[in-house]
Amino acid sequence: MAAYLERREELIRYFRARLRSPEAAQDIVQDIYLKIARRPAEEITNPAAYLYRLGSNLMLDHIKRERRVQRRASAWREATVDTESGIQFADEDPAADRTVAARERLRLIIETVNEMPPAVREAFRLHKLEGLSHAETAAAMGVSRSSVEKYIMASLQRIVKKVGR
Repeated sequence: MAAYLERREELIRYFRARLRSPEAAQDIVQDIYLKIARRPAEEITNPAAYLYRLGSNLMLDHIKRERRVQRRASAWREATVDTESGIQFADEDPAADRTVAARERLRLIIETVNEMPPAVREAFRLHKLEGLSHAETAAAMGVSRSSVEKYIMASLQRIVKKVGR
């Protein structure tokens, strides 16, 4: 922990330069702190290298998430906006009955997710809500990729059974 406290400002500058975002750099450095605070106390031979490696891995995860968000936004724009005229096809304000139906559907999905076993619920959250890949979810949970695939399938089956397609 002392190595982190000594290098905190240096880490922020390092990641700010690479990400070109003070907010993202602060988030990465905060995530480094959270990771090392959760670890059991052990002797690390090169704490500085460990901090930078951990931060670099977190930075790569951040970049991957940002790219996924950009791809989703781009796909949405392509699906809803005519590129030549700029006219948007999708109505920004859905009809009231559709809004009520969507809220009810969301309530049922949340209820279903909350009823899932903890491992299935965590895999669903990481993969579907956080946008992690199956491999990234497996690494975050400390399980195999095939376990994550089974968890995701189980969660989707539960949701379809309760809510429908």
